[in-house]
Amino acid sequence: MVGTTEQSRLHPLGSAPRPALPGSLSLSSPETRSGPSIPWPGATRQDVSSLSVLPSFGFLFDIDGVLVRGKTPIPAARTAFQKLVNSQGQFLVPVVFVTNAGNCLRQKKADQLSHLLGISQDQVMMSHSPLRMFKRYHEKCVLVSGQGPLLDIAQDLGFCQPITIDALREKRPLLDAVDHDRRPNVLVSGDFSVVLFGEPVRWETSLQLIIDVLLTSGYPGNPYEQENYPHIPVLACNMDLMWVAEAQSPRFGHGTFMVCLENIYKKITGKELKYEVLMGKPSRLTYQYAEHLIRAQALQRSWEQPIQTLYAVGDNLMTDVYGANLYNRYLESSRTGSKSPAAHCRSVLVCTGVYNPHTEVPLDTRDSITESVFHGHRDFRFDPGLVEPDHIVPDVDAAVDLVFQLENFVPN
Repeated sequence: MVGTTEQSRLHPLGSAPRPALPGSLSLSSPETRSGPSIPWPGATRQDVSSLSVLPSFGFLFDIDGVLVRGKTPIPAARTAFQKLVNSQGQFLVPVVFVTNAGNCLRQKKADQLSHLLGISQDQVMMSHSPLRMFKRYHEKCVLVSGQGPLLDIAQDLGFCQPITIDALREKRPLLDAVDHDRRPNVLVSGDFSVVLFGEPVRWETSLQLIIDVLLTSGYPGNPYEQENYPHIPVLACNMDLMWVAEAQSPRFGHGTFMVCLENIYKKITGKELKYEVLMGKPSRLTYQYAEHLIRAQALQRSWEQPIQTLYAVGDNLMTDVYGANLYNRYLESSRTGSKSPAAHCRSVLVCTGVYNPHTEVPLDTRDSITESVFHGHRDFRFDPGLVEPDHIVPDVDAAVDLVFQLENFVPN
């Protein structure tokens, strides 16, 4: 059984019951559905699908490397989407777009996909989306790291007192640390946290100031106090070591930035950097939240057929495949009868992104996959079985065809 190290206090591999989601919707109680409904274009509560066979499955689509490369659509995505909607543009099956990106609001990501299909922001799940559940941090002062409209993102998630790295840098230039007039009045010790949304633009500045905050318990400029351990809470999104855009080779992702932060902290203190929570694929928390969105969509369309299987379509062995397989293990170990959530989560690997069938290690030889090539996060232990996809297909169009065939699903 795969496990985790002690570095994560709240980690997707724990045995705790499923957390309650926004709107008092419990993931372990499908009949409790007081949360906000998802607006489907043209759909109402009375709009019962005309399908002869209602879907008992849903899709979790990755975006980068599956639907687009950077801003360029992957041709197979258009064909795939034509098969997923009816003549009114309504989806024939529940679909959620699960991306590890965290540098924009959900609506912007939905708008970026508008060239493929009209998509509601409620169908888009960013790496930081589960932060809506962590209400105990929403009233605290939080230092946010990443790029894009960080304050808008943080406030949209419910954080009331976010501070950006740039704002902290302006308040306290490192060379003026002894200038009392420039000491920041926005940081409060003892009730302060750090939220890592994604890789920043200036890594050296972010690394320096985050370390300052961690080693001073929220008072950068003060002397380091290494005895203050565990340090203030750190919540991290998106553990991707690499991702793909227009370039031929993968680019550094937020996971690479986290590796830098973890190693700098350990080099200085001799101790491990601890995370209050890790989210984004491959964390179990991310798939729980995505399953909630899938079931909410089925409810909105009055599809009474229980969702039995989730098909996670992605391009990355260490995030998409690992995460789907990890969640499938969790589902198989926590079945509680007919009222249980989805029974299976199947991993479908496409060859249009990070995964390259010509250069990756062979998937059929377990001995050839060693920890030396494991690109997953430090807190996820290596397990060869978790990086073996259930299916490998050329692209997302082939993935849709495969799933329809496996499910004997023939739309009218």
